[in-house]
Amino acid sequence: MNKTRIEWTEKTWNPITGCTQISEGCQNCYAKTMAHRLKAMGNPRYENEFKVTVHKDLFDLPLKSKKPSVIFVCSMSDLFHEKVSYKVIKEIFDIMEKANWHIFQVLTKRPDRLLEFSKQNSIPDNVWIGTSLELKKYESRVKILRKVKAKTKFLSCEPLLGSLKSVNFKGIDWVVVGGESGHNARPVEEEWLIELRDICKDEKIAFFFKQWGGWNKKKNGHMLKGKEYKQMPKYD
Repeated sequence: MNKTRIEWTEKTWNPITGCTQISEGCQNCYAKTMAHRLKAMGNPRYENEFKVTVHKDLFDLPLKSKKPSVIFVCSMSDLFHEKVSYKVIKEIFDIMEKANWHIFQVLTKRPDRLLEFSKQNSIPDNVWIGTSLELKKYESRVKILRKVKAKTKFLSCEPLLGSLKSVNFKGIDWVVVGGESGHNARPVEEEWLIELRDICKDEKIAFFFKQWGGWNKKKNGHMLKGKEYKQMPKYD
């Protein structure tokens, strides 16, 4: 597992790498760009570049790390990708359940597969389950997530590409939001961010504003109306 600069987690664990783009939020996928770079550097984990690849030898890494950590699972993939079998997903969930001193964050753009998995398998309390929501048109992902039996559910609204003020956030525990970064970053409107902040306040949802994004994301910062929002859901 690796330490990460992703502000809302502590480490990343990638037993699966590779993915395919399925919606507007994938347009400038950082993981795809990084996989291309790592292959060029000769990293053996990325000899298939961004094709879905299972790394069985990495499955038990969380069990070897005894210091409790918050771990983002499959930052370079989607655990519920169609090319990842339910058998493999179950093996990974078994590891997360055994390593119960860690908090695991699983984020997917394929909540339909997550829901099917959850009908046959319980989600351990130390596993947070989330889906991506970049535009109102993908509200169905939230509706599906709401049906999953899990202690902590979250939304990643990054990159935020439109207003989400009419979305029903019932049953959500945490919202992470941010503007897109990089060369081709699409702009985020302050109004969209304020709407989300206020919804989270009203619904008592933890709100985490990651960044404004843009080409120089460090310069643009992460302050919203002069305030920093780095809230996390409650956990033991």
